[in-house]
Amino acid sequence: MAKAVRLADIGKKLNVSTVTVSKALSGQKGVSEELRAKIIQLADEMGYQKSESRKNTNEGKSFTLGIIVADRYVSENQSFYWKLYQEIARQAVSRTCFAMLEVISSEVEKRRELPKVLLEKKADGLIIMGEFERGYAEFLAEDAGVPLISLDTTGRGKSSDCVVSNNLMGGYEMTNYLFSMGHSRIGFVGKRLITTSIDDRYFGYLKSLMEHGVPWREDWVIDDRDSDGVMDNEKEFILPEDMPTAFFCNSDLAASMMYQKLVREGYDVTGDISIVGFDNYLADQFAGIGLTTYEIDTKEMAKRVVHIILHKLLNARYSTGTFVIPGRFIERESVRRIGPPVPFV
Repeated sequence: MAKAVRLADIGKKLNVSTVTVSKALSGQKGVSEELRAKIIQLADEMGYQKSESRKNTNEGKSFTLGIIVADRYVSENQSFYWKLYQEIARQAVSRTCFAMLEVISSEVEKRRELPKVLLEKKADGLIIMGEFERGYAEFLAEDAGVPLISLDTTGRGKSSDCVVSNNLMGGYEMTNYLFSMGHSRIGFVGKRLITTSIDDRYFGYLKSLMEHGVPWREDWVIDDRDSDGVMDNEKEFILPEDMPTAFFCNSDLAASMMYQKLVREGYDVTGDISIVGFDNYLADQFAGIGLTTYEIDTKEMAKRVVHIILHKLLNARYSTGTFVIPGRFIERESVRRIGPPVPFV
């Protein structure tokens, strides 16, 4: 079966961008008539075909939205990204559009292959949900051939548009809360330089430490996953000899796994160690203890990302840059007050 011709293939032959090719073939402004004629002629010669979903857009303004996520983020039954996808699907339907999810394997990332929704021309636009390996993100930014936007990551490629939760301020707020409950010995649970979301939450943690005059301790920064993003509380979650009194965990899942590790090691949560999380998506709290966490507004994130990608499909010049959605602090029972609030310096 012959490989489908992509916009990037046409652009490469004429040394122009995929955006220019897209404009020329869709009749949009910003392309000279001479270049437009060359692009149309080459597209015909190469056998380029529009996707069926795109052919109908000028009539009913109905689009098919491709959504991709790395398989390492949806291996759990209760994945934050499953919840986020469901919200996107609801928002797409409300806009008379269709959302199509594709889970990308690590092999596809390494081989720099386009998602099937693009290879088979089933998607008009692409939502990149969560972090991908840097090289793959850059590859998509160059070769996707359709409008795209990143969700829950600022992206590591050349895509300028993204929708994220306010991770830095969320991490800052959660750490400030622990200080307000009398804790000054606070650890962080999360692998750094794996995702931009974890890094931003870590930076919020550091900001709070600095403002309270508390020095950073390397032995209190606990990895929750390996370099491939796989979480395992046997191999990771290595506890320090000198324990803090509280941990800010970068996600609810990390908090749950940290809880299991602490219990196995003989600690009482919350008697000995307090824990806070981030996301507020786990349906079941551990051992009857409600997890204090920072809720990500998945409904608003889904609403905003669908709004932006549809506008990008209708106007090639439309861009929003980074769109930050605020979250909400939720207090439950996983933190014990051990003293008066620790003041800011």
